[in-house]
Amino acid sequence: MSKSSGVIAPRSEAEAFFAAHPDIDSIELIYTDMGGVPRGKRLRRHEVLAVYDSGRMMPGSITVVDITGQDTVETGLVWEDGDADRSMKPVPGTLVRTPWGGDHAAQFLTSFYELDGAPHDLDPRHVLGRVLDRFVADGLMPVLAIELEYYLVDPRRARDGSIRPARPGYSRDTPRNVEVYGLRELDDFRPFFDALYTAADGQGLPLESAISEFAPGQFELTLRHKPDGLRACDDAIMYKRLVKAVAQAHGLEATFMAKPFAEQAGSGMHIHVSVDDASGANIFASDDPEGTPALRHAIGGMIASVGDGFALFAPHANSYRRFKANSYAPVAPTWGVNNRTVSFRIPAGPPASRHVEHRACGADANPYLAAAAVLAGMHHGMTNRTDPGAAVVGNGYDRENSGGDKPPSNWFAAVDRFHASALMRDYLGDRFVDMFSIVKRVEQDNYFSVVPTLDYDWYLRNA
Repeated sequence: MSKSSGVIAPRSEAEAFFAAHPDIDSIELIYTDMGGVPRGKRLRRHEVLAVYDSGRMMPGSITVVDITGQDTVETGLVWEDGDADRSMKPVPGTLVRTPWGGDHAAQFLTSFYELDGAPHDLDPRHVLGRVLDRFVADGLMPVLAIELEYYLVDPRRARDGSIRPARPGYSRDTPRNVEVYGLRELDDFRPFFDALYTAADGQGLPLESAISEFAPGQFELTLRHKPDGLRACDDAIMYKRLVKAVAQAHGLEATFMAKPFAEQAGSGMHIHVSVDDASGANIFASDDPEGTPALRHAIGGMIASVGDGFALFAPHANSYRRFKANSYAPVAPTWGVNNRTVSFRIPAGPPASRHVEHRACGADANPYLAAAAVLAGMHHGMTNRTDPGAAVVGNGYDRENSGGDKPPSNWFAAVDRFHASALMRDYLGDRFVDMFSIVKRVEQDNYFSVVPTLDYDWYLRNA
């Protein structure tokens, strides 16, 4: 049982919320599946207190749906199980208003439990909780911040199905220039960003600086770090939903696809991690830019495990289009100080802020599962005092072919490696690794069963 993720919000939390917001009468119960997709139910006000008292029944098959929401019957957890119900129970601190849904709307996150009260072992939130329990047992607590890049695109596709960056309301021209860190690009979508900040403040999400990223229509806003790994990932889940909903309300589409445009930068999810001891002191803090031995051992574990966890860092077919040299998407298990060409970066900053930034994940990854794999590698490295080798100085992309255990280069190899990983099985659980692998292999079969237009362009006449 995960102690870290097993805390359930009390009834008093919902009672206080409804007392403060007597107009609320449309509340979405949200569960985050393996693919990171929010699923659930929309409830009336009078139904919600019962969820806080005893949970809400939902079929267990929701834990093994694929990215399209289809049951994965190959897991044996659908018909063989009778598609039996389990219980959704509320996550503390997540019952908040959703202004994009109107004046009477709200939402809350849930975790999945067995009927006997045990955390369901396939719930991504509980998978992360089990990894956090390893740190807690050692008197430690990871501190996380999650950065997400995304594109604003035109919700109307072209006739050939392609997409294009969103256009500002005053213009008929599609943006074409990169304009990294451009302020005009933020001004162009000011109504969207103003609404985003207002809604984030209303939901208690620690949303901070915004930048125009390395492609037209690409942006990144930062979430302040949290000394609670679960809550940091809850924030990321709520933030992604917030971005998509506010964009839709402004006639835009926000996408966290890893590589929506072949010729432009991909979108990453950067996970910043430090580790506090029982007194709240950062055990990575040091005057040395490379940090303490504990930080270097943590990086050593991340390097040793990145290939094993890559199916969680890059979970979809599109994910692998992002990894190209000189693209700010890392392609080798490298680390360095103040260097964005490596996979594991120690950012510049004061000694007390010393931490590591994991740069391998795509923005399409499930934050709970990606963080679980990152922290599993860190804990393994710290426990075994794993040496990361020398830090890279200069262009880390030059090290792409310099040897070492490179991450898998394609979706099939990544899932195979994940399925065979003793380390991932140790930290995430055998059944989770097996079920995730089955879901992904079925997705692979379904994805490659479709004949794309490119096949006709290349092979119709010439084959």
